[in-house]
Amino acid sequence: MMISFQLEIVTPTKILDEGQVEYVRCPGLDGSFGVLANHREAVFGLGVGEIKVTQNGKDHYLATSGGFAEVSKEKMELLLETYERAEEIDTSRAEAALQRAQERKEAKHIDAARNEVSFLRALNRLKVSKR
Repeated sequence: MMISFQLEIVTPTKILDEGQVEYVRCPGLDGSFGVLANHREAVFGLGVGEIKVTQNGKDHYLATSGGFAEVSKEKMELLLETYERAEEIDTSRAEAALQRAQERKEAKHIDAARNEVSFLRALNRLKVSKR
């Protein structure tokens, strides 16, 4: 059995104690990174992407729109703008958001950078929902 550590997820609206986990993989700003128990203390910026959590030998997936990860030897805190568990993602809503973002790419009055983030978030939600 692998050594575990505490995982806590904090959003602007709630704090969730996920309990003991063996592994967490996150979408860092410079690429994905993984955390095991007794990791060196660190703070990472997170981008839009998939978070993989291994708990009791089972993998669980979350979609996030970014935030920060704070790691210590015994605990990891994910400070996230938003997150959704794979099984909770409303795929029809995500598909509609993706469609809107694709249609807006051609519009002149839309902020291109903001639209690109919307596109990436919707695409990520659809990818994670298939896990």
